[in-house]
Amino acid sequence: MAFDLEALRDAVAAHACVTRVVVAQVKGSSPREVGAAMLVWDGGQSGTIGGGALEYEAAEHARGQNMPRRLSTHALGPDLGQCCGGSVTLLSEVYTAADLPDPDHDVVVRATTPGSQPLAVSRLLNAARNQGQRPEAQLLQGWMVEPVHRPSQSLWIWGAGHVGRALAEVLAPLPDLDITWVDVSAEKFPDSIPAGVTALPERAPERLVPHAASDAQHLILTYSHQLDLALCHALLGHGFGFAGLIGSKTKWARFRARLSDLGHSQEQIARLTCPIGLPELGKHPQAIAIGVAAELMALSRRADRNTELNKEHSA
Repeated sequence: MAFDLEALRDAVAAHACVTRVVVAQVKGSSPREVGAAMLVWDGGQSGTIGGGALEYEAAEHARGQNMPRRLSTHALGPDLGQCCGGSVTLLSEVYTAADLPDPDHDVVVRATTPGSQPLAVSRLLNAARNQGQRPEAQLLQGWMVEPVHRPSQSLWIWGAGHVGRALAEVLAPLPDLDITWVDVSAEKFPDSIPAGVTALPERAPERLVPHAASDAQHLILTYSHQLDLALCHALLGHGFGFAGLIGSKTKWARFRARLSDLGHSQEQIARLTCPIGLPELGKHPQAIAIGVAAELMALSRRADRNTELNKEHSA
């Protein structure tokens, strides 16, 4: 989990004064992990620290908070009507435009009690600055340390039709995705673009492929089979982490033959995924989007596990 500065900045711009409530420490079982946060203001809130009575009480206290920073510990037992059995320490902080953390910093660190910065915190910050070691969110000797949220995965959605719109809506809230949404003209996009999504009109979308990172993920679902094929051809020549194409088995068979005629090997072509998502969920745009989201999240989890295993082997 990470500190979402952009979400906080947007909330403060809209509501002037916002209280951010973050899970600072967990003992035993709890509904959310350290770093999970919600934003609370008069008349509303966003994000979640797990729901239920804990979240309700934390939001009520946040709206009446009269101090800039407050640390509180809550037993998740009968008193809250929850059966997790553990305890959660929450850090509640009031923000206005004058209090926002520096957006250029990669780590947000602050004291929850008076005192000088402990050596353990200084070492953590030095490792982050000098070695690029991103710290985990944690309450360390009375100091709250959180990495700043930076989307780690580039995702390109090619096409703003019904499925493209459903995908943008479903995928935009996922915190690790930096989404670029492409179609042939601005009129193709809805009036409201989801937060965190960059809409990019381009008459010849395949010309944008060289601007994508070589490990980016791609979802191809334009209005035109010819354009879909051009994008597949361009991506096979450019490189990608994942590329999925919407379509039937018949469409995919034709595309494999055409891509082969364009000079791509069967091994290269096999890196493309078609169909995308979970076909058993059906063909409704939202059902396709849910299946694709599950597919991408599973890929991300596998990549995270492989990274952890590699770290263990090299240690």
